[in-house]
Amino acid sequence: MSFLLRREEVLNGEQLSAMLTESPARAAQAILLAAGEGEVEAQALLGQILLDGQGIAQDPPLALRWFGIAAGRGHLMARNMLGRCHEHGWGCAADAGVAAQHYRVAAQAGLDWAMYNLANLLATGRGVAVDQPQALALYRQAAESGHAKSMNLLGRYLEEGRHCRADPAAAFDWYRRSAQAGDFRGQFSYASVLAERSQIEEASGWYRKAMFGGHAAFLGVAAQTLESAAHTAIQALAQEYKERAGHISV
Repeated sequence: MSFLLRREEVLNGEQLSAMLTESPARAAQAILLAAGEGEVEAQALLGQILLDGQGIAQDPPLALRWFGIAAGRGHLMARNMLGRCHEHGWGCAADAGVAAQHYRVAAQAGLDWAMYNLANLLATGRGVAVDQPQALALYRQAAESGHAKSMNLLGRYLEEGRHCRADPAAAFDWYRRSAQAGDFRGQFSYASVLAERSQIEEASGWYRKAMFGGHAAFLGVAAQTLESAAHTAIQALAQEYKERAGHISV
């Protein structure tokens, strides 16, 4: 059966995204056609599926080219993905300084993911000078726009009083919001505070949500943290984390 689409069947970006979950191969054909027709969302999506090998052969250098085309036309997520490619060496030599430049463009235009990624570089001094206050400001801006991972990190700054006044109540609220928004690290942070407050049953529920959302590396480190927990019910979760990590790694 042929999955080629006719010229008049070019779909918009939202339709293409939906198709990816239903039929990656057919979606890839539609995305190729729409990208060639100048649909900027399709050009960004083409970069993503080429990077991931979703419905099409994986080709990071070509993905980089399509991200560049879409970014040049003002697509902010494509600009952010150019940063990701340069940060991690996907289709090019790794260069955190170049990554920071792309993140900054998209962050200044209001993209929360770019704020988060730029903040990560500023917090660690990769490709840019360390600037914790600016990193905190970007995490806060992204968190306030609804970015779940930034909510968790903002909570961490507030909990520890890093480059700001310590505010445990505000930290707890940001952890809660991050957890409810689906970030596995936020779920773990929220669970940890609940456990400290002896709300063990609720904490255990959130720890398990974090376990099913986290990757193997996170689970391995988290298991070590759980092993040293004050409550035996929380300690017992460490073994579940290890088993889950082993299952993911296989």
